[in-house]
Amino acid sequence: MFDIQEELKKLPQKPGVYLMKDQFENIIYVGKAVNLRNRVRQYFQNSRNHSPKVQKMVLHIKEFEYIVTDSEVEALILECNLIKKYHPKYNIRLKDDKHYPYIKISVNEAFPKVFMTRKLLKDKAKYFGPYTDGMALKETLELIKKLWPIRTCNRNLPRDIGKERPCLQYHIGQCKAPCAGLISEEEYKKMIAEIISFLDGKYEDVIEDLEKQMVAASEALNFEKAAHLRDQIQSIKRIAQKQKMINASMEDQDVIAFAKKEDEALVQVYFVRGGKVVGREHFLLDGVDETSSKDIMTSFIKQFYAGTTFIPKEIILQEEIEELEIIQSWLSERKGHKVYITIPKKGEKSKLVEMAGKNAELTLSQFGEEMKRKEQRTKGAVEEIQNAIGLENTIHRIEAYDISNTQGIESVGSMVVFEDGKPKRSDYRKFKIKSVLGPNDYASMEEVIRRRFTHALEELKVLKEKGLTVEEGKFTKLPQLILIDGGKGQVHAAQKVLDELNISIPVCGMVKDDKHRTRGLLYHDEEIGPPPGTEGFKLITRIQDEAHRFAIEYHRKLRSKAQIQSVLDEIPGVGTVRKKALLEHFGSVQRLKEASLEEIQQVEGIPDSIAEQIFSFFHQR
Repeated sequence: MFDIQEELKKLPQKPGVYLMKDQFENIIYVGKAVNLRNRVRQYFQNSRNHSPKVQKMVLHIKEFEYIVTDSEVEALILECNLIKKYHPKYNIRLKDDKHYPYIKISVNEAFPKVFMTRKLLKDKAKYFGPYTDGMALKETLELIKKLWPIRTCNRNLPRDIGKERPCLQYHIGQCKAPCAGLISEEEYKKMIAEIISFLDGKYEDVIEDLEKQMVAASEALNFEKAAHLRDQIQSIKRIAQKQKMINASMEDQDVIAFAKKEDEALVQVYFVRGGKVVGREHFLLDGVDETSSKDIMTSFIKQFYAGTTFIPKEIILQEEIEELEIIQSWLSERKGHKVYITIPKKGEKSKLVEMAGKNAELTLSQFGEEMKRKEQRTKGAVEEIQNAIGLENTIHRIEAYDISNTQGIESVGSMVVFEDGKPKRSDYRKFKIKSVLGPNDYASMEEVIRRRFTHALEELKVLKEKGLTVEEGKFTKLPQLILIDGGKGQVHAAQKVLDELNISIPVCGMVKDDKHRTRGLLYHDEEIGPPPGTEGFKLITRIQDEAHRFAIEYHRKLRSKAQIQSVLDEIPGVGTVRKKALLEHFGSVQRLKEASLEEIQQVEGIPDSIAEQIFSFFHQR
C-alpha cells in the first residue's frame, strides 16, 4: 500500500521530475521541480490556493514516483519527453504532435534526397518543420522538385553508380541522374545547399548564387542552362515578393500568440527569417480548461521546441511564461548560441504579436465547427456504440480482431486499436498463426485472443515486480470493448478464452450482409444497433474495414514472401545470403528475371558461375 504522507518524507531536496498516478497506475500528470520535496509537498497542502484543475487532479492522485536529475535544464528536457510519451490527462498537451510531417534532407548521404517524414531521428540529416498543413508541405516539395532536379530513388549511391541506366525522371528533366554518373557529387551538393537556403527563407542568397551561375553559363555559351537558371530565379523572386518585410534587422525570429475557447487552445506561430515572414503554422492544444495563459504559453514553448530542429535567435511572445531563464538556457544550449525570449509591449514586434493573436482567434473560430463535427464522428460515435450495447462504463479503447488466410495457408490474425473513436496505429499488432493447421477461423481466433491477453497478464506481473506502470508494457493497456470480425462462432471462440483467463471485457461480433458490407453488431447472440447511417454505425464499418485491411495486407506479404523464397530456393548455389544480395540489388524477382547475364554478374557476392546458373534458370523455363 502506497502511503503518500510517508513517501513525501523520503523525497530528496534535488532537481528532478515527478509523475502523479491514479488508482489504476495511469500517469495523470508529469511535472518538474528545482526541489522535488518542496514542489511535490505543495500539492497535498493548502488546497484552497490551488486552481480548480489542480484540486481535481489531487483527488485522483493515489501514488507518485520521481526521477532525480543533475540540473533543472536536464529536468526540463526529461519532463518534455515524458509528457510526449505518456500524454497525461492533466498536462496541457500539444495535439497529435507526433503526426506533424517534416521535410527531411538526407545530408548524411553522398547524394542527398529531399522528402517528407514524420519521424525525427538523430541521423545528422536536416529537418524543416513541423508542417501542420499537409497541402503546404506537398506544394513546397513539388516546387523544390521543379526548381532543383534532385533524385527521388532509393538507390545506394555512390555504390551503384553506373550499374543501371537513368530512369524516366532523368529523361523528363526532373533528375540529373547521379546514378549514371552524369553529375558530380560537388555539383549535386551545390543544389542541396541552395534548397537548404530556400527552406531557411534565405531567398536573396539563393538568387545571388543562381545569378552567378547564369552569367557563367552565358559566358560559356551554354544558353539552355542559362535560360533554365533565369526561370529558376524568376520563380524564387515571385515567392520572395509575397513575403512581408517586418524588420530591417534581418534576424531569425519566431512570433507566438494563442487564442483559447473552453478546453481548446490554438497557438499561431509566425516564422520570420531574414526579416521577412516566410511562413506560419497553427497548433492545437487540449487540456487547457481552468489553466492560466502563462501556463498555456509555457507548456507550448517547451513541447514545441523539444520537437523542432531549428531554433531562432529570438522568440517573441504574446504572454509572460514561467521558468523564463531556465527555458532560455535550455534553448541556448540546444542552439549553441544565445537565444532571447521577449514579450514586447509596443513597437513593430508588439504589432506582429497582435497580428498573430488575431489570426489565432480567427483560426480557432473557424476550427470550432469542424472540431464539433470531428468530435461527433469519434467520441460521439463511441457513445452511440456504448448505448447500443448497454454498457455503463465509458468506452475509451476498442480492440478489433480479424483472421485472414487462403485455404488455411499463411493464416494470420490482426489486432487494430481505436481510442476515442480514432485509430491508434502504434498499438496495432500482427499474429502469425502457429497452432492451427488448415482453414479454421474459430481455432485461429482462439489462438490470437489467448496470445494477446496472456501476454498482457504476464507483462502486468513483471511490471508490478519492477515497480513500473502499465504504460511501459506493449500489451498491458486493456480495452473496454472487443470487436470480432465474424459471427457467433468467432465471438464464442474469443469469449471462451477470456473466461478461461478470468478477464471480463464485453465481446461483440461485427456481422456482414450478403454483399459483404457491415450489417451491425452481435452481442449475446443477438443483433443490435446502432442503426445504419448513424455515426456509431459508420465507426463500426471503419473499424471492421481497418481490421480486415491490416490482416489481409500481412497475409499477402507472407504469401508473397513465401512465393519469392520458393522460386529462388530452386536455384542451385543460391542460399540465404545470395538471395538477400539479389533482392537488394534488383528489388524484385521480376527485375531479376529481366536482367542480363552481365547485370547479374555485377551483384556483389555472386560469382560468375552462379550468375550463369541464375540466368539459365530463368531463361530456360
